[in-house]
Amino acid sequence: MNQKLLHIFIHICESKSFSKTAIAMHISPSALSRQVQKLEVDIGQALFVRDNRSVELTDAGKKLLPVAIHMLSEWHRLKTNLSNEDKLLTGELHIFCSVTASYSHLPELLSNFRIHYPQIEIKLSTGDPAQSIGMILQDRADIAISAKPNVLPSKLTFKTIDHITLSIIIPSGISNFANELHQSPVNWDKIPFIVPEEGTARERVNTWFKNRKVKPTIYAQVSGHEAIVSMVALGCGVGIAPDVVISNSPVKDKVTRVEAINIKGFDLGVCCKQSQLQNPLVNAFWNLVES
Repeated sequence: MNQKLLHIFIHICESKSFSKTAIAMHISPSALSRQVQKLEVDIGQALFVRDNRSVELTDAGKKLLPVAIHMLSEWHRLKTNLSNEDKLLTGELHIFCSVTASYSHLPELLSNFRIHYPQIEIKLSTGDPAQSIGMILQDRADIAISAKPNVLPSKLTFKTIDHITLSIIIPSGISNFANELHQSPVNWDKIPFIVPEEGTARERVNTWFKNRKVKPTIYAQVSGHEAIVSMVALGCGVGIAPDVVISNSPVKDKVTRVEAINIKGFDLGVCCKQSQLQNPLVNAFWNLVES
């Protein structure tokens, strides 16, 4: 049986959407439908019940799913064994992370990986760390360096590589709210805040606001923690950002940490789909992180 058809079938089972699978597989919806029809002809049964809103498995589809997963697993295991016999893995591994993680955590991981697997090509994408989980779920990356969310989606697996602390930072220079910052205690309700637009860091910020009973004045919500540090340095407001981002920022000398404030941090780690651990390239990277 064509392993590409099985891969498409499993993806539809996970996404419950023909359109999402078509985008992930880089094929047109009509081509995807034809591939599914080929598989249904091979099986001799309809595999999906579709309407405008949902996709559900038929009884035949439910019986095929564990068999398809097992067959692909055995196929990947065979390819891994053959590659190990040749002492060589080749292909492309797509990794997503923030700009800061690309030089704070990724280099150490990649240096070890390249020693063991020099023929694997790394395709690196950087962006807002809040997008990491979505990039994996949408199959737009094989592996992501991500903050661990409060609730990890059941399809994903996560391995912690560091613990990230957060700090409040204020402008070191002149600002319109300097007088308020020197009050004791500081009335945080009157201070303009620059916060992450979404993600685990934003959840930590919201928790701090709630625990301190702060009704914040939000000056800006930005994607990417690096921009928070830059905007604070420009005197736009007070920011809450990961310490690793602050320490690596080119404008770190223009901001000051508020040392007395304690904000709960988060775990940073490597994340991928559990099913992707059957992919020899992903599995090789995962095992090196583990070791």
